Amino acid sequence: MRKILSLFIITLVLASCGTSGNRFKVKGRFLNLNQGEFYVYSLDGLIDGMDTIKVTGGRFSYSVDCTRPGVLMIVFPNFSEQPIFAQPKTTVEMKADASHLKEMTVEGTDDNKLMTAFRKTIADASPPQAAKAAEDFIGEHPESPVSTFLLRRYFVQTANPDYGKALQLATKMMDKQPKNGQLARLKKELETLRVARTGMQIPAFSATDVKGRRLTSNDLHGKVAVINVWATWSFESQDNQRRLKVLKNKHGQKLAVLGICIDPSKKECMRFMKNDSLPWPTVCDEMVFDSPLLKKIGVKSMPDNIIMDTSGKVVARGLKPNDLRDKLEQMLK
Repeated sequence: MRKILSLFIITLVLASCGTSGNRFKVKGRFLNLNQGEFYVYSLDGLIDGMDTIKVTGGRFSYSVDCTRPGVLMIVFPNFSEQPIFAQPKTTVEMKADASHLKEMTVEGTDDNKLMTAFRKTIADASPPQAAKAAEDFIGEHPESPVSTFLLRRYFVQTANPDYGKALQLATKMMDKQPKNGQLARLKKELETLRVARTGMQIPAFSATDVKGRRLTSNDLHGKVAVINVWATWSFESQDNQRRLKVLKNKHGQKLAVLGICIDPSKKECMRFMKNDSLPWPTVCDEMVFDSPLLKKIGVKSMPDNIIMDTSGKVVARGLKPNDLRDKLEQMLK
């Protein structure tokens, strides 16, 4: 009887501690979505590659080993994304109407509540207003991992990155997080990113494409060139691919294209390339955003693109599909 009582007490104690072990769990309920799949990947190595979350009856549950705080990115069927701030031994809950994802709430930790509040603040904001709100948030919460995410989202991973502002904000954040190794690396990356900004020469690099061919930055010189960063699951990056195919067929050797696929599977990348008949070399080192090539050329988001003139100078970055087409047409006249 004593053994049974002891076991019962231990069970109660474990249950009171939340998620068992060092696991992090996210669960949710979505209205107007009976069945489907979400993709999930990590910005900071919390999980390797990409995983899938199954939705059944509008509900889902997903858990991962978690020994440190980190950020998971959930990709919805409409290709919008939601950051989830993970901590060991915690559970968060997502609630949303699939037809109104802007009104989504994520509860369970202070960081996710802060992110939910910020999203509501910028629900109807213009891009400049959203960036200003992000700057204000970082000023008020320099100690929060949400600030690190917003720094990347609004000052680095954008069509017109402001590396100077990002470096200024990162420096202030370091004062409150002096032992944050990830933030320290981001600050160092920002200092490097200035090398590949608009108006500068693309940094020299070498890589091997999916067919085993050795490529270098010199292969792009002497032509109008595009480095296109894409993924098989990203609609916008595939839109860029289609427009680049049209331009390549029209202008031939006057346009050089190098693809960088961030898929964790080279096999899946090659299957997609074959089905879509992509004619240019593509690199897929299966390292996602830890790719040495992406770090070398200062790419921190997807989809992304770098447009260069015949001398190898960067003339534009991160253009949307229509802007990418118009810019290249102008340069190729």
